Amino acid sequence: MTETREPKRRADATRSKAAVLDAATRLLAIQPDAGMAAIAAEAGVTRQTVYAHFASRDDLINAVIDRTTGQAVETMRAADLDSGPATDALLRMLDLGWRFFRVSPLANHVGSFARQRDEDRHLPINDRLFRLVTRGQHAGEFDTTVAAQWLVTAIVAVSHAAGDEVRAGRMTQEEAQKVLRDSVLRLVGAREG
Repeated sequence: MTETREPKRRADATRSKAAVLDAATRLLAIQPDAGMAAIAAEAGVTRQTVYAHFASRDDLINAVIDRTTGQAVETMRAADLDSGPATDALLRMLDLGWRFFRVSPLANHVGSFARQRDEDRHLPINDRLFRLVTRGQHAGEFDTTVAAQWLVTAIVAVSHAAGDEVRAGRMTQEEAQKVLRDSVLRLVGAREG
């Protein structure tokens, strides 16, 4: 009898943890200061259940960001950014970034994370972007007078600035997305095809 209860408990725990992560992702995207009680209510579980899975709010937020970053990396892999013109692939990558901004824009809201951990999270995305910029330079689509790493750093900075403008209410997401696309094309010295 104990053997059948244990897998059920593990399955229940897995489901409740997923529900907490889903709820935290939704709620923190619109209410970055939401507390554990609000997240528990959104997930339909008790506050104690949230704490059973995550020792602190920072642990929960880190888990949300880690999961969202992992999903972004998987989506970029599936987007086949290594095929076709580099300019088209770069624009697809920017559009995918906006998709994840809508789902989880909290990464830039929360200031309590160690800078190194945030940089480590972005390494797979920055590596993918570096390969894309390098490919565009080798194909003659992108400016070769500027180092690829500098272009990656500039693209990331401009992307964060676009997100900041949306969060501050100075631009709509559609306006920021268009400005970002235009700015990045100028940065790399390319034109939309």
